[in-house]
Amino acid sequence: MQLPVQSQSAIYAEPWEAEAGAEELLAVARAADEGGFAYLACCEHVAIPRRLAKAMSTVWYDPVATLGFLAAATSRVRLLSHVAVVGLRHPLASAKQYATLDHLSGGRLILGVGAGHVREEFEVLGADFEGRGAVLDETVEALKAALGEEEYPVFEGERFSFSGLGQRPRPAQSPRPPLWVGGSSAPAVRRAALRGDGWLPQGDPRDGLPAQIERIGRLREEAGLAGEPFTVGAITEPLYVGEPAWDVGHRTLTGTPEALAKSLRAYAGMGVHQIQIRFRSRSVTELLDQIAAFARDVAPRLNP
Repeated sequence: MQLPVQSQSAIYAEPWEAEAGAEELLAVARAADEGGFAYLACCEHVAIPRRLAKAMSTVWYDPVATLGFLAAATSRVRLLSHVAVVGLRHPLASAKQYATLDHLSGGRLILGVGAGHVREEFEVLGADFEGRGAVLDETVEALKAALGEEEYPVFEGERFSFSGLGQRPRPAQSPRPPLWVGGSSAPAVRRAALRGDGWLPQGDPRDGLPAQIERIGRLREEAGLAGEPFTVGAITEPLYVGEPAWDVGHRTLTGTPEALAKSLRAYAGMGVHQIQIRFRSRSVTELLDQIAAFARDVAPRLNP
């Protein structure tokens, strides 16, 4: 699941999150850890321009700091950047941050990356907005080298080159942490298929996923990658376990555990390997109740 509180876009944030902070994040992380959730996710924006602030808000916690904070309070759940806009900085700077996070968490990092979309954010940091797709392509390859097992990684590209520069601690995972690529545009899907270890869709409706997944499979087969491990993700509709006594919105999936599980199992039939869920809630207490109910009553029915 994507963590609440750490990003507060008007599209999905609940009203109670505006006054929440570290205590609520810790409670949610511990509940997800105890409930057997696969990962907790945190996304990235460095700065939001005024023109976008009403829709996006300016509340965007730093993913490395947030996931590092929560790593010490959890023991099993993995830590996903969904997504890190790694084109905003040099690959070695990103590698230092995320290698340290993987090292300190005992190998629980999943590095999710994306191209980004806020022009002013790139411009103020001196990053290339117009060429961000090509920059991300090269950055992904550079990160594969920089997050590998070599203390002195080597990479030679058009924009970035490094050798003879040591970085420790190394990531705990071997040969390196998994790297998932986010985005649903044609270039993003191609990038995920050919350069990533997994795909994180962004906003795809359920009925649009099969065509995207088929394209990924075709691209990987054509590139000779069909036999290598690859994780296909999906973001589900909002969920509410049980029958809500308040308006949770027409898109929200509600009902009995078996009804919810049946609906969610359809994703596996499309070729999806992991689903990211978001619960509707009016308070952190209700969210914790939803996490517990899902873990206890729905999750065991997902893989009969």
